[in-house]
Amino acid sequence: MNEHLSNRPSWHEYFMGICDLVATRATCTRRKVGAVLVKGKRILCTGYNGAPAKVPHCIEVGCLRVQLNVPSGEKHELCRGVHAEQNAIIQAAYHGIQVNGSVLYCTNQPCSICSKMIINAGIKTVYYKDGYNDSLTLDMFEKAKVELIRLET
Repeated sequence: MNEHLSNRPSWHEYFMGICDLVATRATCTRRKVGAVLVKGKRILCTGYNGAPAKVPHCIEVGCLRVQLNVPSGEKHELCRGVHAEQNAIIQAAYHGIQVNGSVLYCTNQPCSICSKMIINAGIKTVYYKDGYNDSLTLDMFEKAKVELIRLET
């Protein structure tokens, strides 16, 4: 076997590595998350967590959730940030890219709000690296037949 091919990353390693790179653009002060939408081994769109366009980022004005002492995983609406998964889906819609039947790679397990968007966008499989304690996500994905697969890092 060619020595150079043995060092080649698997598709999962490749797309998750891109997720890690995308996450470096995040402007959240609590968690850096990256997401990549893929179909047929081709990248459709990426997203990272941060404030909407033209809204000051948390790295500039501080974290609203910290200021209000909101625990992780609770009261998602009390945040100026848009999650990475949401931004990937929004960017696809903004640019007219169909995501139905695609898969999502994400650095973290999606929260229940993102899960609703993932289900309704027609995304069939979610690969993630790090856990996130949200049992509602697990329940909804199971009922909607969305595969949730944790990749070992």
